Amino acid sequence: MANIGFRLAADNAALCDRLQPGLGLLLHTPDQYSIDLRGEAMAYFGFEAPIGVEAVLADSPAAKADIREDDSLVEVGSVTFAAADMQSEANTERLIATDRAVAALPADAPLRIYGVRNGESYVKSVTPVPACRSRFEVAFGSDFTAEADGELVQIGSRFFEEYPEELVAAVVAHELAHNVLRHRERLEDAGVSYGLLSGFGRNVRYFRQTELEADILSVTLLANAGYDPAAAARFWRAFGPEYSGGLLRSRSHPSWKDRLTTIETAVAAREAGKDDMVTALLASRDGELDGDWQSLIVRAD
Repeated sequence: MANIGFRLAADNAALCDRLQPGLGLLLHTPDQYSIDLRGEAMAYFGFEAPIGVEAVLADSPAAKADIREDDSLVEVGSVTFAAADMQSEANTERLIATDRAVAALPADAPLRIYGVRNGESYVKSVTPVPACRSRFEVAFGSDFTAEADGELVQIGSRFFEEYPEELVAAVVAHELAHNVLRHRERLEDAGVSYGLLSGFGRNVRYFRQTELEADILSVTLLANAGYDPAAAARFWRAFGPEYSGGLLRSRSHPSWKDRLTTIETAVAAREAGKDDMVTALLASRDGELDGDWQSLIVRAD
């Protein structure tokens, strides 16, 4: 997930107006772990400072600066990390706050990182790559969950169990497209209802509009990141017929066959060098949703 997300976010930075420094670091904190296991986790991962490096993506700016897995971090740029509350119940609040603080730093300016490795302090300079501002998470469970809330992209672990990377990337690209187009805040500005009410009344047209917009933009996001843009269509061919009895039958989403045809049309338009639709979608993200999903959809025969 981290590799897919970093690749999509960094290679599409030119399309995003909200950027963060792309470092290639996965961080974790002692307070993520339950109290009864916290001491063991800290010893196992070698925590020597408030924030630990859980992983470093290959060939990332952090890797090139020789930051390593199981290092501990004290500061990143102007962000200083506070010590964990060792008596708190397990939670991710401090990790989320840390990610937000680092994401707010300049996207392409060198950052000084103060860390600790095996009891030795170090200072390293890392030059990040600009990346679309989003966190990427896996939700473990048996459901096909996928959502974006403006700053987070979360994908269910079952996708990784059943589909190859390129098809999972299509799902991640769709959710990232929601964030790039500011769909969550625009839906909230439109006063929509979520949950069971999302498939009724005026809610339907807004949700369908945002789903189709994300489908169309996902083709471009995939292509820019070096994935086959047709992977989005292949995902729906594989997923739609088998699982159309659940999420895909929601009244708030167009039918999977129509979404597939819409995506195939977007792939063909890109191959023909016609990007007017994507340009228009990006230009409209500062404005209100109009609910006009009918002008976006391409119906299946």
